[in-house]
Amino acid sequence: MDIATFRATQAPIKNLYSNDAQAAFLTLKARGTADDSTVTCKVETGHGLALAGIHPKAGGSGHELCSGDMLLEALIACAGVSMRAAAAVLEIPIKSAEISAEGDVDLRGTLGVTAGVPVGFKEIRLRFDVMTDAPQHQLDQLLELTDRYCVIFQTIQNSPKTTVKLRRIVQ
Repeated sequence: MDIATFRATQAPIKNLYSNDAQAAFLTLKARGTADDSTVTCKVETGHGLALAGIHPKAGGSGHELCSGDMLLEALIACAGVSMRAAAAVLEIPIKSAEISAEGDVDLRGTLGVTAGVPVGFKEIRLRFDVMTDAPQHQLDQLLELTDRYCVIFQTIQNSPKTTVKLRRIVQ
């Protein structure tokens, strides 16, 4: 979608949400299936299935997608879209942009090897390499807006309330 179309499409949506807060609520959902023959999970995406498995450094085959990689990929996707949208709003010309994310995990926690070692990412680093002629003050504003409006980045930073349930289904 080009920038002009993006702005024209967003304007009435923003107006609606300003006037009707309830209309702005969205529940995103994800689904997957795990069978009894492999240590994998088929994840339904908007465009097909993704087969998630265990990272090779934790005993996986390396033929499936690691969920940690998928989290970083989701972060890059969201951050890239948020940065492009913010650039459109701020009228900052971006010739090209490369977004990268790295995350550090101590697998001793994941594998239950060492008590007290937390499970999950210890640190995540997100970087934008942007080709533009915009002055630094505009780039600072661009980064601030990207940070503020990237759903995945904000979710990681602010740890939402979460719950987990296990339901037994009897055949």
